[in-house]
Amino acid sequence: MAASRPVNIFETYERSLKGPKVVEKDFDYNILPTNLMKIKQKYNIKFGKEIIPEDKELMNNLFLAGMEMLVTTGMYNADTQKIIRLTEEEVMEGIKKTPKNLVLGEGRDAARFDPRHGNEARKPIIQGGPTGAPVSEDIFIQVMQSYAQEAVVDTLVNGVMNTIEGHPAKTNTPWEIRATMAELRAVREARIRAGRPFMGI
Repeated sequence: MAASRPVNIFETYERSLKGPKVVEKDFDYNILPTNLMKIKQKYNIKFGKEIIPEDKELMNNLFLAGMEMLVTTGMYNADTQKIIRLTEEEVMEGIKKTPKNLVLGEGRDAARFDPRHGNEARKPIIQGGPTGAPVSEDIFIQVMQSYAQEAVVDTLVNGVMNTIEGHPAKTNTPWEIRATMAELRAVREARIRAGRPFMGI
């Protein structure tokens, strides 16, 4: 059965306004753990020493458990304190429409992301960077350059400036916007200095 209509950003926003209202603490400390334990037991999810399971039955059960968790629990919007609900058909439709590959960057700096399967000979894409961690503005370019100049790194994930022009880059202030713009300029400069100007971010 196909989804009746696509769940685009506008539909998601509407559901985040009209969904069931739940206090964030209740979602985090009651609804989530309770549902997780039930589904873990139902699908007999047990991990051994392997971080990435290769057992086909376990992999299948993980998918089914994840699907059920999403459909029964929903996604929480902390701003509206509402749960966004999805049906299994909508999730499957979204999976079907997911791009099969992705290219980040351009020219010789491009990195192609393709689906990977167990024990592939192909090397995985490596993303380097402080990944959202706070980085001082006075060393931001140098930190990003240190990742960009490593040949094994395919794309960058930038850090976050914790100050801008000496001011805290506080959320919901003009300094946050200025810091974000400065981060983008700094990452561009870091790529140029590393000789990889079109590297994906």
